Amino acid sequence: MEDFISLIAEILEEESVELSDELDSFEAWDSLTVLSIIAFCDSEYNAPLSAEEINNSGTILGLKELIESKM
Repeated sequence: MEDFISLIAEILEEESVELSDELDSFEAWDSLTVLSIIAFCDSEYNAPLSAEEINNSGTILGLKELIESKM
């Protein structure tokens, strides 16, 4: 999970992100981004997630904790 922040920033098309950032506050946040996160989590962490789980996680930290709970 050490590269998590930089990889999520790349998916969100941002130079950097903070754990406290709200997911839906990013300009790139849309259904395609959610699908990208689903694919990323499955391939990088073998952590299957649903769109609903991602949207309910709220923040970058919430997403990280969700992934960790699925690993």
